[in-house]
Amino acid sequence: MPMASDASETTITDYVTGHPVPDVGAEANRQRVEHVLVDEKGYAPEEISVDAPISVEIDGEIYRSRVDLVVCLGPRPLMAVKCAAGNLDSRQREIVAAARLLAPDRTLPLAVASDGKTAVVWDAVTGKEIGTGLEAIPARGELADRFAGQAPGPLAPERLAREKIVFRSYDSMNVNIGR
Repeated sequence: MPMASDASETTITDYVTGHPVPDVGAEANRQRVEHVLVDEKGYAPEEISVDAPISVEIDGEIYRSRVDLVVCLGPRPLMAVKCAAGNLDSRQREIVAAARLLAPDRTLPLAVASDGKTAVVWDAVTGKEIGTGLEAIPARGELADRFAGQAPGPLAPERLAREKIVFRSYDSMNVNIGR
């Protein structure tokens, strides 16, 4: 179960939102990824949703959580990002499932896990790795060109049910996050 933030924790200013956030868990990694997205990849801060809400219904109960970063171009979310420490490959199922669940009518095309120093990028539709390293994260223009007009459809109902369980299972193991 994610741990609630403690009022005595140190806070830092989030680069994208300008709001104070608890400096716990992988927050420093997220701040590095935010800098990469804005300063190196050309995304505007308003195109990045920090702690994007996600909720899934499983057996009549709602599981609510947040995705570290979601990049949107216009109204379309296109990339979900998990900021973590440790082995990034171990985050694949969680962030790919999130990318498949965030938009009710379609799958986001890309899922990314990053520790702020490197990254792994997956095609969220197939789940296949398509690149490693921060350079594998597409720049704004590349993302816009690559996915203009492309809208992968929603998952089949039985697959959707499995993805919800996968997301909840992995996400519920996250600790030391300020939620």
